[in-house]
Amino acid sequence: MKIIHKSRVYTDRPPYADFGAPYKFEAIKSIIARRLIQHPAAICSYSGGSDSDIMLHLIESVRKFFELPPVAYCFFNTGLEMAAIKRHVRAMAEQYGVTITEHRPKKNIIQSAREHGIPFVSKIMSDELEVVQRKAIPLTIADEYAAAEDKLAKRAELKARYPKCESAINFLCGCNSAGEPRPDIQLVIGSSKYMLDFIKANPIPFRVSAKCCDHCKKKVAAKAQKGFDMVITGERRAEGGMRSVPRKDSATMCFVEAANGQYRLRPLYYVSDADKAWYKEYYKLRYSDAYEVYGLKRTGCCGCSISASAVADLEKIRPHEPNIVKAAWNIFGDSYRYRQLYNEYKARKRVIESGSS
Repeated sequence: MKIIHKSRVYTDRPPYADFGAPYKFEAIKSIIARRLIQHPAAICSYSGGSDSDIMLHLIESVRKFFELPPVAYCFFNTGLEMAAIKRHVRAMAEQYGVTITEHRPKKNIIQSAREHGIPFVSKIMSDELEVVQRKAIPLTIADEYAAAEDKLAKRAELKARYPKCESAINFLCGCNSAGEPRPDIQLVIGSSKYMLDFIKANPIPFRVSAKCCDHCKKKVAAKAQKGFDMVITGERRAEGGMRSVPRKDSATMCFVEAANGQYRLRPLYYVSDADKAWYKEYYKLRYSDAYEVYGLKRTGCCGCSISASAVADLEKIRPHEPNIVKAAWNIFGDSYRYRQLYNEYKARKRVIESGSS
């Protein structure tokens, strides 16, 4: 019997996470109200995307009902933002009567990509492959680990051979820090089927890195959020990737005190896509033209190569904003093409497997 390893975000769930949409959002409103009363000096990240629109509506509804002080809103312009998103940010600020301050990075996406590399498949994948490339860790350590009878001893030996590379070792070998096999979690390369075999057969022809996110969002956010008691973000577990991985500071992933003394509120963490659809319809929200006109299902850094639908999405954007599509291909094109090769490799493997079963 195959053992499936589930992370805490699946096992440690607050009761409201399983409520129907109307009741779930009422619970979320009460959480927002309580935390804003406790920590009125709050700042909220607003991206102009659908999650942000729902969060803005929730916060402003609660704030006005309880007559609470204004919340500061910040929009991080990475330098690769659709005109549709920038228009929408301005429109929402006017509609709700709030100030949404735009912040830009010192090092934009183009500079970051040239200096560090570009993302591939996911932030987890990108972070670990960056270490593998930079430290010249051979992919064959996965074979060594798989063949070892004493896996704990093998992992200890690999740790000594490649110091300060524990996370990358775990990633390639599909294990945890105790040396135990963990093939079913997102923190290992095996979470992307056939990926290890693919990279062995087709070495990566470019530098991989997700540092663009650090430079264009994280560092900018840290500076913008300085001095506030509470930071509000619209992360949802349903988005997957890093947002579905448990963090050391939280079991429920909703409200925590960070190491720097600030409080972090993630009110939408257990909101599903179906919950979002209900909320949009019930309150008659209108998302940006990127959704309503272009037909996108998600927005963010335009064309980010972490998204599996990046190339298809760019084709939806092209009739409306051709210049930003050209810019995205110039920055992320190598990752798009390599991912297409991976998709073709994966499809061939599946055909072979289905024929031999």
